[in-house]
Amino acid sequence: MSFETIEVAEQIQKFIKDFLKNNGFKGVVVGVSGGVDSAVVATLCTKALGKERLLALIFPERDSSKESTRLALKLCRHLGVEHRVVSITPVLRKMGVYRLFPPASLFPRKVQENYVKGKWMSLSKDPYLDDLLDKGNETFKKGLAYYRIKHRVRMCLLYFEAEKRSYAVAGCVNKTELMTGLYVKWGDSAADFEPIAHLYKTQVLQLARWLEVPSEIVERVPTPDLIPGITDEFVLGLSYEDLDRILMKIEKQQDLSGEDPKLVQRVRQACEAALHRRIRNVRIDSPDGV
Repeated sequence: MSFETIEVAEQIQKFIKDFLKNNGFKGVVVGVSGGVDSAVVATLCTKALGKERLLALIFPERDSSKESTRLALKLCRHLGVEHRVVSITPVLRKMGVYRLFPPASLFPRKVQENYVKGKWMSLSKDPYLDDLLDKGNETFKKGLAYYRIKHRVRMCLLYFEAEKRSYAVAGCVNKTELMTGLYVKWGDSAADFEPIAHLYKTQVLQLARWLEVPSEIVERVPTPDLIPGITDEFVLGLSYEDLDRILMKIEKQQDLSGEDPKLVQRVRQACEAALHRRIRNVRIDSPDGV
């Protein structure tokens, strides 16, 4: 899965510069989560434009891990960029989001995480596929609305700050997430440009190491950090290493006989179900209704 990190980094930096120049944007706003994807995007934007033209926004809320905010701040200080921490808890509370699920702050974080994992698995035979297809019982669908609104509120605030400055909003979704639907429609997938959408997750990690992103961020277990205890690999049902290897083989139409048939089936199911997430802005004159 190796690729030329120097060449890729240079291509992305040129893409960022050209995009801003061609579209009249003065700078970039990035939502920094404490994860590796936003760290790579923020780092590449800083290298391409200079730290003076980047605003990093950190959006914790009631269910966020404190570790996410700590690592997000560490990255911003590492890059020397302007940054702000804006809690979205008051907005979500005002919207009535937290009324869907009672607070669990009285319990230790580990207890919260174990409870959520158990609840996630008990509500559906295959929670991730039901998530992608917007299926499930009433409680499960409340859970989908509960976590998705968080990314959508963040998106609104990113654009609010960007438009005041004539800045562009940078997306942080990678190719693995796009292919398997591991993103929120009109949430973290809403952006003016996507610097790493052509890179698989394992390639983003490789690029992060080359860019010298703080090791704590690179080595952190990938998580959307929307509800306690839910990690990427937990919901996907396999590791990113296995997932990317199989995705690459499928994309290149290579032999899959050496792969675990159950994992291959899982990946194919996720990719097929993820097509449902691409439904948007359907018009009467849309080809094939999409």
